Amino acid sequence: MVEDKLFEQDLFNNSLKGKGGICVVDMLVKWFGHASFQITFDGKSMYIDPYEGEYVDKADIILVTHSHYDHCDIPKIKRIRKSETIVIAPEECAPKIGGNVRVIKPGEKITLDNVSIESTHAYNVRRFRAPGQPFHPKGFGVGYLIMIDGKTIYHAGDTDFIPEMRDLRNRKINLALLPSGGTYTMDNPEAAEAAIAINPEGVIQMHRWDTNPEEFRKKVETSAPHIKVVLLKPGEQYKLL
Repeated sequence: MVEDKLFEQDLFNNSLKGKGGICVVDMLVKWFGHASFQITFDGKSMYIDPYEGEYVDKADIILVTHSHYDHCDIPKIKRIRKSETIVIAPEECAPKIGGNVRVIKPGEKITLDNVSIESTHAYNVRRFRAPGQPFHPKGFGVGYLIMIDGKTIYHAGDTDFIPEMRDLRNRKINLALLPSGGTYTMDNPEAAEAAIAINPEGVIQMHRWDTNPEEFRKKVETSAPHIKVVLLKPGEQYKLL
């Protein structure tokens, strides 16, 4: 939308100076639907799992959580990729995407100027395609901790509420992006439990299918009213200050 474009341009041309002359960078987090997000900051554009929605801006960074087609959409990646775009993805995605891909495993960290990207575990413990065969086995995919100018965004990837999430409570996450649709990932009650355990400042649902987001909101706000629940519609964005 034209409105969004004007707002983004204004944001990048009017970065605020904090104490000591340090630049305070605001971030826009746009949800396209499913697990697809765009994060814009300091004139740069980062996409996570580009799949849903229409894409106009070229990418400086692309993060892919795993190789399923609705997260590793090759035509969408090609559409937003430029020669200098940095693509980060698990090993199984690399040959599908082609070109220069920086492969990452859970627990590894990549630093790019003022951006640090750390991968986390993302897997199923309750959801299986057949006995003993989870939709997302441990080690198959990743989530991401994205640290930009002192702010941290957590994209959980396709996952259940797993023990490793409890360790994220100490990471002082500003915004968590959590799946809540059930079937392949956490459902609303489980995603709410995860949000409460992680204790971010704010949380946005994703991969929610046709579930009722109000169920998630009520559970989080009842148990942890200090966590801001942001319910976006596809195409809407949230300004992270």
